[in-house]
Amino acid sequence: MSKIVADLKYSAEHEWVAADASGPSVVGVSAVAADALGDVVYVDLPEVGSSVTAGETCGEIESTKSVSDLYSPVTGEVTEVNDEVVADPALINNDPYGAGWLFKVNVESEGPLLSAEEYAAANGGEL
Repeated sequence: MSKIVADLKYSAEHEWVAADASGPSVVGVSAVAADALGDVVYVDLPEVGSSVTAGETCGEIESTKSVSDLYSPVTGEVTEVNDEVVADPALINNDPYGAGWLFKVNVESEGPLLSAEEYAAANGGEL
């Protein structure tokens, strides 16, 4: 079973967001999504300074199995992208909640998000 981190919020499209009151929120994809994708070989992220909208596509993740859209779980301005994950997309598979984070956002509003418990119940993950 895929690990679900308890203190994160999740979108129905399998992105997670870590809200940080002291700065931008961090966005990534869940271990459930990383496991379903298989070996991630390419990631296309939004540009720094661009706006993302909750529930809308903002990039894509390509694996050996498929190409999937990346959806933003929040609305706001992108302040940073993880250049390490662009250079080594396998970080998404190896550490989706750590080194495999995707981008940071100054959040204006959140989309409909699930608690870790709700996400685990809907997707078979393990807290």
